[in-house]
Amino acid sequence: MSDVHFQPPPLTDPLGEVLHMLRLTGTLYCRAEMTAPWGIEMPQLPGAMLFMIVTSGRGWLRMRDIPPQMLEQGSMVLLPHGTSVELASSPGAATTPLFDIPSTKVSERYELMQWGGGGALMRATTGVVQFDHVAAQRLISLLPPVIRVDAWDEDVDSWMQSTLRLIAREAAALRPGGETVMTRLADIMVIQALRRWLDTAPEANLGWLAALRDPQIGRALAQIHRGAAEDVSVAGLADIAGMSRSAFSARFTDMVGQPAMQYVTQWRLHLARAALFESGQPVGVIGARAGYNSEAAFGRAFKQFFGVSPGAARREAIAR
Repeated sequence: MSDVHFQPPPLTDPLGEVLHMLRLTGTLYCRAEMTAPWGIEMPQLPGAMLFMIVTSGRGWLRMRDIPPQMLEQGSMVLLPHGTSVELASSPGAATTPLFDIPSTKVSERYELMQWGGGGALMRATTGVVQFDHVAAQRLISLLPPVIRVDAWDEDVDSWMQSTLRLIAREAAALRPGGETVMTRLADIMVIQALRRWLDTAPEANLGWLAALRDPQIGRALAQIHRGAAEDVSVAGLADIAGMSRSAFSARFTDMVGQPAMQYVTQWRLHLARAALFESGQPVGVIGARAGYNSEAAFGRAFKQFFGVSPGAARREAIAR
């Protein structure tokens, strides 16, 4: 007898919903012009993602434990974990720390940088972005140190190719409104690069990412992600997945790596922690939104998981 006792109606792709939750927050965008010889040492940026799109010319990416990689026009590199890297005109070129290089600030989020010895020119659009949702943070934690996309001359991905060309035109001209166009397009390119990795990387078919794609467990995960404050039970999630309770419990734990209700609790607490940092709402209101019936119950669960009370966590965030 099959464990599946009904076929639920189709829902939005759970993995697509997680991508929708990414909500990039751009902290800095830069149009850089480097002339050989040049070299830039990018610092470690914890909690942030660095990206670079080469819009003309070429350069080299150097990272610890990875052979130098040449980047040409149309290359896009994502560093999901803000890893320290060196960008240079050649594999052996000397580097200068990023913050020692002068730049011109155009606006709060956009600047121009020119650097180098006057030789061959490379232009690039770079940016540092952050993610303010627990789904994004979990996804980013599963990504490799470097994601590279080379799509300038690809016919199979003409949408990405066209977007890269548009970024290159805006970077070269800096027309009125160009800053806004470039930053929005760059955000889109980051999401597109992540989608390509998710579609092609073997490791994207493991664990939590595989569970999001699973037609049954993915449905349950989507319900958890949508309704943090709703009453949730294993039986209810199994019903949504169209499985018996025992089969659902075993499959969820096997794919996600933890029991369903443990996942629900941790998801709620991470959302609540983000809300403590980002809003001025009372602790009791945030706890209720996370599904807790009292502020005391929320406080106990929060402290057990994070090691500090909700109030202390908020004060620490403000102090930083």
